[in-house]
Amino acid sequence: MKSKKLLITIIGLLVIVAMFAACAPAAEEAAPAEEAPAEEAVAEEPAAEEEAAEPLYIPVISKGFQHQFWLAVEKGAEQAAEDYGVTITFEGPETEAMVDKQMDMLQVAIDKNPAAICFAAVDSKAAIPLLQQAQDKGIPVIGFDSGVDSDIPLSTAATDNIAAAALAADKMVELIGGAGEVAVIAHDQTSRTGIDRVAGFTDKVAADYPDVTVVDVQYGGGDHLKSTDLAKAIIQANPDLKGFFGANEGSIIGVLNAAKELGRDDLVIIGYDSGQQQIAAIKAGEEAGAITQDPIGIGYKCVEAAVKAYNGETLETFIDTGFHWFDATNIDDPVIAALLYE
Repeated sequence: MKSKKLLITIIGLLVIVAMFAACAPAAEEAAPAEEAPAEEAVAEEPAAEEEAAEPLYIPVISKGFQHQFWLAVEKGAEQAAEDYGVTITFEGPETEAMVDKQMDMLQVAIDKNPAAICFAAVDSKAAIPLLQQAQDKGIPVIGFDSGVDSDIPLSTAATDNIAAAALAADKMVELIGGAGEVAVIAHDQTSRTGIDRVAGFTDKVAADYPDVTVVDVQYGGGDHLKSTDLAKAIIQANPDLKGFFGANEGSIIGVLNAAKELGRDDLVIIGYDSGQQQIAAIKAGEEAGAITQDPIGIGYKCVEAAVKAYNGETLETFIDTGFHWFDATNIDDPVIAALLYE
């Protein structure tokens, strides 16, 4: 009887052991469920890759570095690049007469397949074939300061140079007493700014002031030394000259130098842009006043428009960055002072 009970006990123990053994694989199978967090970590990897993506690259090609104006434009472009999280390069030829060098810069920029290109043309026609290349490759082009004679640029951030130069003409006529001879020195007759500023001034005089005569228009390439020689020749050839308009920083410095060298402190001199020498001349009464653009705004708006163009946004074909007349009476006004550079 006792042996029978012992046998039953042993059989019961074996059944219990077998039951635990059967349950063990189920516990092991449940273990992989603990690895789920690893799958979540893998799912997060694409986001990390997106964060490491390179920012958009936008080359900004100016007309030159010859004047402080372009350094102010560069400052605005760099601010926009920081605000929009893009990378830019800013370059231009040594002078605004180097058309071929600027074309080489543009070609190199196109070959890099950037997100967009900002371009200020030295020659309003010469760049068109290269800009066509950019368009064919799907690279948006934004003009700034000086546009091109083409609809390839989706937008141009610039001063309304015709209206600004017309205001300079109004001021000139007022200051010379409504009658007399005046002359113009401009930077070139190939860029949009050179063409428009001369036309804005001379057309305004021809249309509204019959007693005023523009006796000469010359082009000094934006170089103050060449502009000085040209201005001296004009002054010497026209002894009754009453006024002189310089259409950019280099031009007006040439006019100021010529007037000083020839002792013509009676001339009414009106300039364009700013710069240390021109600001000092206005404060000293040697220059009547000038038209200021917003170079920082031009640089900012061109990069901003380039980003928007890359993103497929619709742009206005012309972004008017504004202009103001300034003279000794308002040169220290905060609104004007913010637009001037030295």
